[in-house]
Amino acid sequence: QVACVEVVEAYVERIKEVNPLINALVKDRFEEALQEARQVDKLLSEGPGDDCLEEKFPLLGVPITVKEAFSLYGMPNTSGLVNRRNVIATSDATVVSRLKQAGAIPLGVTNCSELCMWYESSNRVYGRTNNPYDLQRIVGGSSGGEGSVLAAACSVVGVGSDIGGSIRMPAFFNGVFGHKPTTGVVPNDGQFPNARGVRTSYLCTGPMCRYAEDLEPVLRVMAGPGVSKLKLNEKVSLEKIKFHCMDHDGGSIFVSPVDKEILQAQKKVVEYLESDLGVRVQHVAIHKMKYSFQIWSAMMSSKDSEGQEAQRFTDLLGDHGKPVWPLWELVKWLVGMSSHTLPAIALGLTEKLVNINLSAKAKLVSMGKSLQEEMEALLGPDGVLLYPSHPTIAPKHHSPICMPFNFAYTAIFNVLGLPVTQCPLGLGSEGLPLGIQLVAASYNDHLTLAVARYLEKAFGGWVLPGEV
Repeated sequence: QVACVEVVEAYVERIKEVNPLINALVKDRFEEALQEARQVDKLLSEGPGDDCLEEKFPLLGVPITVKEAFSLYGMPNTSGLVNRRNVIATSDATVVSRLKQAGAIPLGVTNCSELCMWYESSNRVYGRTNNPYDLQRIVGGSSGGEGSVLAAACSVVGVGSDIGGSIRMPAFFNGVFGHKPTTGVVPNDGQFPNARGVRTSYLCTGPMCRYAEDLEPVLRVMAGPGVSKLKLNEKVSLEKIKFHCMDHDGGSIFVSPVDKEILQAQKKVVEYLESDLGVRVQHVAIHKMKYSFQIWSAMMSSKDSEGQEAQRFTDLLGDHGKPVWPLWELVKWLVGMSSHTLPAIALGLTEKLVNINLSAKAKLVSMGKSLQEEMEALLGPDGVLLYPSHPTIAPKHHSPICMPFNFAYTAIFNVLGLPVTQCPLGLGSEGLPLGIQLVAASYNDHLTLAVARYLEKAFGGWVLPGEV
């Protein structure tokens, strides 16, 4: 009903209006996007029948944004690292290329945390990204620019990646949908830093959107030929899903207790499922979840089946240059001389500690493997687990430093390899988004996506910031 140029122009105007406040889009390609929109309109005016075009270009003319950690031709690809500030992508990451081939139009790249390893999106190249619901709050990380740009209605679809919750935390803090697919289906290549060794089994690339119905078509394009593994064509009967619910991790000493409002929102979901679908939601207490942070840390730093060590974070900070000494960087940071963020320096310091007690680490890795078996058995072919996305609503800037391990609520599912959809549940008393994680057994992404669409209708999904 409207020309593609009009759509792209509307999004460009919206970005120009709100990006100065949120600092989510860090480099635009508006001229190229408008040129591509004109080509779409030309194709539509002279092209074959609609059905043929829809099949060939399922995302024709859809404006998208891409996390800056992914290669998007002609755009910077620094991942917030100062010594990469002149790196410009000369090709497209596989998922970006697939989205472009499907007709999507990238508007630009969005901010992330330094080297994508922290849950506040702030770095020394682009500065800090703010939450559209409250500029004093964080957007999450590492795909925080995507979460913010989508929540502020500046983009339709976002490309994110997730090794500890980097799609789901920003989706939660910004009140949008985010899907971490089953491991190993969507290709990760073309992003920096990319996973090596055992971490290739934990890193996932996936879609972020304002509307639940957009997750599946975008996931299909991102997954390419691998999509057949995900059973997306199977019809889901919600009444036949076995729902399980866990209110918290069991009380880990490393993690904040779950906010009352988050627990209340989860309770409302349980009550709604039971009354509307006539199902019984089974409350479960999985003891090993209490050790989520320790399990994730141990598995992230373990060797792969060929004995290859995980890449050290301090090597990544140096990016093929001189190695970075975290203690020296901390001294420099205290006097304002470091080009790194405090969370990155802290991570460099702590990674040395993980390998001190090797027998404890081996026990944790083994606990992770048995937790994976327990989860797969619990969920089976028709199970969905409801679990908090994070123990707190979007915290204020800098406060994650005081609670650095709260990402364990999302991270545990990376090392378990399970598909998870983050689903918004409206706004809480402070006008900040609430949400829930929907978890299924491997390759049952179709179940979590179906439940997300259902809960969106019941709880309203994304809410435009400033509307309430």
